Amino acid sequence: MGTKIKLEVASPALRRGKSALRAVIREVKEEIAVIRERDPAARSDIEVLLLYSGLHALLAYRVAHHLHEKEYYLPARFISQAARALTGIEIHPGAKIGRGLFIDHGMAVVIGETAELGDNCTLYQGVTLGGTGKDVGKRHPTLGNNVMVGAGAKVLGPFKVGDNAKIAANAVVLKEVPAGATAVGIPAKIVRRDGARVDDLDQIHIPDPVAQQLAALQARIEELERKEKERENTVSAQTSD
Repeated sequence: MGTKIKLEVASPALRRGKSALRAVIREVKEEIAVIRERDPAARSDIEVLLLYSGLHALLAYRVAHHLHEKEYYLPARFISQAARALTGIEIHPGAKIGRGLFIDHGMAVVIGETAELGDNCTLYQGVTLGGTGKDVGKRHPTLGNNVMVGAGAKVLGPFKVGDNAKIAANAVVLKEVPAGATAVGIPAKIVRRDGARVDDLDQIHIPDPVAQQLAALQARIEELERKEKERENTVSAQTSD
């Protein structure tokens, strides 16, 4: 009788444990599928599971974030710092990250405590989602869905980067980026693509407003030089006559 009661009490806990395990396995499979879809170098699921630091950091974050939500702050930070030592990727347990995040290579990626990321975002190596040092409370940026942040880019402050936005490599973003726009430069300026399609994972072929302005100035200088040469030729011809 006593054994039967123990089994009946244990059964709900066992079912919850099995359900949690299935959820973890499903989430790992989803994360692996995301990496296989976006990284052409990923040849197999087992390769991704064993060798991709972005996946390891994200899985550690999920555990740390759960502990942080339960107010177990010290063990949460311990897990995040251990993951940082192993992967080179620092994700604060307090950050809020949606589904389908892909951290490519990942070394030196930093995601701050109050950062928020929507679904299907992509971060390349050296990205910082940080604060400016003067804000309190909400200090870090919020990324919408399908946002791409290029290698070495710094997004600093408690503002929104809209859905489907792109931030070019090495840009320093200090203010809001509208949905569907591209931020380029230091400090970053907003560039729209004028209807031209840019590959979602292309960090290179993004319009640069500074380069465009320099090209316009060069064209103007060449035009003035041409007119000056024509004027000199006219004056020379009149003098000869």
